[in-house]
Amino acid sequence: MHPDWIEEDYGDWALLSPTGFDTIFANDIRSDAKCAWTTYFSNKRGRDISDMYRLGSIVDLVKRARAGEDIFPEGVDVVTGGFPCQDFSIAGKRQGFDSRRSHDGGVLEAGEPSIESRGQLYMWMRDVISITKPKLFVAENVKGLMDLADVKEVIERDFADACNGGYVVVPAQVLYAADYGVPQSRARVIFFGFKKSALKKRALKALTGDVIPPRYNPYPDKTHGIEGMPYVTCADAFIGLSEPEMTEDPSQRYYSKAKFMGTHCQGQTEVRLDSVGPTIRSEHHGNIEFRRLSPEHGGGHCAEIAAGLCERRLTVRECARIQSFPDDYELVIQSGRRYAVSPSCGYKLVGNAVPPLLAYHIAKRIEQNWDYYFRSEK
Repeated sequence: MHPDWIEEDYGDWALLSPTGFDTIFANDIRSDAKCAWTTYFSNKRGRDISDMYRLGSIVDLVKRARAGEDIFPEGVDVVTGGFPCQDFSIAGKRQGFDSRRSHDGGVLEAGEPSIESRGQLYMWMRDVISITKPKLFVAENVKGLMDLADVKEVIERDFADACNGGYVVVPAQVLYAADYGVPQSRARVIFFGFKKSALKKRALKALTGDVIPPRYNPYPDKTHGIEGMPYVTCADAFIGLSEPEMTEDPSQRYYSKAKFMGTHCQGQTEVRLDSVGPTIRSEHHGNIEFRRLSPEHGGGHCAEIAAGLCERRLTVRECARIQSFPDDYELVIQSGRRYAVSPSCGYKLVGNAVPPLLAYHIAKRIEQNWDYYFRSEK
């Protein structure tokens, strides 16, 4: 961690200095994602900011904007997005651009692949870029995308075509979350695109050359897994957490009760406390890893079992810690007798997210380089 980025040091924890960016628009198709996001950021800002969050499919929002409706804000400097990854993931069917899933979660009718399929939603992110014309965009997806024929090159070319070819898209790279202090073996491909007309001449030359000079490289340097800074482990991440029956945190009280199903199934292993955690997936319940297994199921935390602690899967909060969410981000939210965000949805929200600490490092790298990239506005 860059020392200038630590605002306060609390020993086991650190409060990071804020970035210079301010969120002015957010979108997701899931209502529980909106509830969790607006709850957290409204609390941080001391006012209700739910009006900046548009709930619904990006396809529908783009169509409404094209029809003249005031959907997206003006004066946007940066657009970020994570287009659906299931069709590119090695954990899925890997249908890629040929996905039969619709943008709204339904199933497409038989026929040719559609521009409105889940596997082509990055094209609608490109349309958002064309509408808002940001100086910079950042897009994220799973590492498996890099192994599907020429998918990476097609997406890079399509993104560059935004605003009639108005963007420079640097070659995508895979970032390993553990390299940035996230206690998780998660790898994601990141795309950066720069608006040509906003770049300084020197920056445009640097970003379009065969080798990007270090000063202009948008990808952040590693902070962990290097000399003097080992990876953050699960044991580090779980510091201070009580067992579910001993806590008031709803996200720590809940864990999936799915029984051990045998090693032939996904998620039937226990986490290693001395290592980074597994990739937190969104389709949790019976495949969320165990915090501890009994010896007969191959568990290794024998002292904990001997002390009377039960075999159980990871809690929602433990998954959030592995994903680097702060503890005041509520992932299980009750509204009266009902859940506004249920425990099972909490798992999904964590698994769908970009690790906040990884996103922070990307933002800080952009912030550091901003004046090198872009012409000043007068």
